[in-house]
Amino acid sequence: MAEPRNRYSQVSLILHWVIAVLVIGQIALIMMHDATEGDLSRSFVMLHKSVGLSILVLTLVRLGWRIANPAIPLPAEMPKWQALLARGTHVLFYLVLIGMPLGGWAASSAAGRDIEWFGLFNWPLLPISGGREVAGQFMDAHEMGAKLLYVLLALHILGALKHHFVDRDNVLHRMLPFIPRRP
Repeated sequence: MAEPRNRYSQVSLILHWVIAVLVIGQIALIMMHDATEGDLSRSFVMLHKSVGLSILVLTLVRLGWRIANPAIPLPAEMPKWQALLARGTHVLFYLVLIGMPLGGWAASSAAGRDIEWFGLFNWPLLPISGGREVAGQFMDAHEMGAKLLYVLLALHILGALKHHFVDRDNVLHRMLPFIPRRP
């Protein structure tokens, strides 16, 4: 099931798009939390935590898959700075998609707040103490990660659109099944 050389495998496509949808869902959930109060707001936060931990697990699976199945080479004609920016963006995505859920998990753990994973079971807390002060520090880092994530999303989307509409190469075809391959 190694990566084909002109398009990512079904495993890579599924992991990429499921994680992408979950990340967009996370943004919506935190906006809904901010716009509500009381039990409804707390429900949005608990769902946000469940989705975040799911993103953590899926990202670790994706990273394992990526290690076992290296990325498709970038177009040979791509300038070195663009290749460096593309690879750097992907590395930062992995760091953020692992670091943000870990930071949220650590904040809940430090505050002693249970995490009910989609209401099915209590996710184990990390052995971190310190109460609200330590939890606040983890949340500050979590929020900084969110800002970095927004920048990475913008770079990623703009880069994909540039490849498709300006460079007119097959970079976007590799990750979107419905985009036909260009000759």
